[in-house]
Amino acid sequence: MSAPRLKVAICGGGISGLCLGVALSRYPDVQVDIYEAAQRFSEIGAGVMIWSRTWRILELLGLADDFAEIAHAPPDGSLGVGFDYRKSDVPDGFRFHLFQLPYGCIRFHRAHFLDAFIHHLPPGVAHFGKRLSSYIEGDSVGPVTLRFDDQTEATCDLLSVGRPELLDCIEPIWTGTIAYRGLIPVEQLVAKEKAHRAVDSPMMHVVSYSISQGSIVNVIAFASDVEKEGTPYTDPWVAPCSQEELLACYANWEPEVVGMLQCIKSPTKWGLHALKPLSAYVSRKVALVGDAAHAMLPHQGAGAGQAIEDAFILASLLGDPSVTPLTLEHALKAYEHVRLPLANHVLTGSRESGRMYEFVGEYDFGDCEQLGPTIERQWDWVSEDGPDEDAQRALLWMRDSIHTTK
Repeated sequence: MSAPRLKVAICGGGISGLCLGVALSRYPDVQVDIYEAAQRFSEIGAGVMIWSRTWRILELLGLADDFAEIAHAPPDGSLGVGFDYRKSDVPDGFRFHLFQLPYGCIRFHRAHFLDAFIHHLPPGVAHFGKRLSSYIEGDSVGPVTLRFDDQTEATCDLLSVGRPELLDCIEPIWTGTIAYRGLIPVEQLVAKEKAHRAVDSPMMHVVSYSISQGSIVNVIAFASDVEKEGTPYTDPWVAPCSQEELLACYANWEPEVVGMLQCIKSPTKWGLHALKPLSAYVSRKVALVGDAAHAMLPHQGAGAGQAIEDAFILASLLGDPSVTPLTLEHALKAYEHVRLPLANHVLTGSRESGRMYEFVGEYDFGDCEQLGPTIERQWDWVSEDGPDEDAQRALLWMRDSIHTTK
């Protein structure tokens, strides 16, 4: 067999790493290796949501049928609910805005979502128990040398990093937000008269939406102190907590919220961390994707989708026959040129959206009628140029860059 045109090493088998591995495996002249620190692929958390932009990528990669089977309902492009926004922190809570868009909010159980990518990963690509400890980039055309905690080494032409803890220069900060999470079997939320509204429609003040083909409701309840943003978080980032702590935090909220939270017998408490917007995603032969590039708050349900967009754009570039170790820098700069501004826009928008949802900071003015349209405008990026156009824009930028340096 002939030598591969490119050897790509992916460190971190999360959503971005697995999607990049699957996308690159379509190119027979690209060698792909995924190095995962754990003994198997796994994700923390229960629910994941995507929007129409991401669904388009799954269609382009030939994965849509598999993902349709595990969605809360097979996506068909019809108008659906993004979120039903309620002011729930008062006993007589009320809807103040209903956000709808094509495809609505497409929801999955996170484990099932990851498994759909794993199912399409070729054999021999995954390597477990490989925690990256350091790397050496070498000269302009030489390989990158990877060193792992188990004292083994590997080489590649390009290193893609998907987890922020792998690089010392990327330091997540505590956002001042605590999230309480839990899963509720749907039958517990279906009374004799009617089902809880969270069963059928994604809700927002306390976030709740169905996953696992509608059999489970995923619940995330936020509590923020904007004055603590950027301060040290001394507790474990994820830890169990008592139901009493959860209920005390939401006492005197509308009854249907309290009743839903009473169904969570073993909640977990998360100290939500995020990255500040980075000024670069690439450095010579290293590219950041996913959380390593833009770990963000979950308030726009965009983290998984942005990770998949990273993978799709980077794979589209690396799959082009013009990309070799000699021209790799042009591909990486094109990736950064397209992805960095959009992902950073969504990162900052997710932070702002969270403040809107909780009526804190500059949004503590109580005018829900004005706030609703402001929240909806936060989602304009979903309907802007799609991933097809972004990939073409990146390829044109890369080819022009290669041409002008000849």
